[in-house]
Amino acid sequence: MSHRVVIVLFDGFQLLDLAGPADVFSAAGLLDPAAAYRVETTAIQAGAVRSLSGVVVSAGTALPDVRGPIGTLLVAGGLPTGAVMDGTAALIPEIRRLAGESERVGAICSGALLLAEAGLLEGRRATTHWAVGDMLARDHPNVRVDADRIHVRDGDVWTSAGVTSGIDLALALVAHDHGHDLAREISRWLVVYLQRPGGQSQFSTPLSARTPRREPLRDLQGWIEENLRADLSVRVLAEHVNTSVRHFSRVFRAEVGMTPARYVERARTAAAKRLLESTDEPLDRVAARVGLGTPETLYRVFRRHLTISPGEYRRRFHSRENPHADRHPPVRGL
Repeated sequence: MSHRVVIVLFDGFQLLDLAGPADVFSAAGLLDPAAAYRVETTAIQAGAVRSLSGVVVSAGTALPDVRGPIGTLLVAGGLPTGAVMDGTAALIPEIRRLAGESERVGAICSGALLLAEAGLLEGRRATTHWAVGDMLARDHPNVRVDADRIHVRDGDVWTSAGVTSGIDLALALVAHDHGHDLAREISRWLVVYLQRPGGQSQFSTPLSARTPRREPLRDLQGWIEENLRADLSVRVLAEHVNTSVRHFSRVFRAEVGMTPARYVERARTAAAKRLLESTDEPLDRVAARVGLGTPETLYRVFRRHLTISPGEYRRRFHSRENPHADRHPPVRGL
């Protein structure tokens, strides 16, 4: 028997919130017939539903006509926020009704707002697109919002961050149902980034740091990336831009959005991730190459930023597709 997945749409939904998970579930059945999923779409009315991008899709069934049992009920999101909340009030009681007929419920992106309106996130942990995390927390104070996570599971309720993280959520659901090997094979089949752990931040180091207005600070960011093994103490960085430590620290934090030490640590973490993904180097070598010194420091940094160990990160993300590839690819700053 195939696992029934019902995805709730509305005018202004994010197209990738539908297409990404639907393709993951489709690939599961293609790669393993025993892991077949049957995806259905629904909206307030059957027929044409216009996505945020203007692409029109057809909802197969009117939401009031959908009946259980349902394996997985997923609610798409939409950007900007108004596309989610305006004109979607009629969805709420139907989502609440179908949740009671579903084995599990999930939301992609800002679809978490609709789950919250339906009362399905009360007392639970949840994530959503970073742009609406504050709104979710403000309007639903009983929801424990963790808006810097790729996806979160709390019991039978699953939520994901923005847009492409719906793919990660679907992969996590497949892994839960049929194991991580199938999820990894789907990742390769779809040529997407190997399944990211749910605890991974939504932001890479460049995305989480603002671009400074001052050219010397922009140049300094590049210099840091090129010299990760060097002494990157605040004193050295301040000397590099010919200013005092106190003034440098204040200006850097104001323009970049984090302290110099935190920026350096994140840059080193990003470089370590690239090495763990693409080489078989031992952890002591990885730590040394990125300026973190010892495996113990590497472990602490990974637990702090990614909530998983370097070894677990490598097991999840290491690519072995080409055994003849360069075992030590260049990493900036090495």
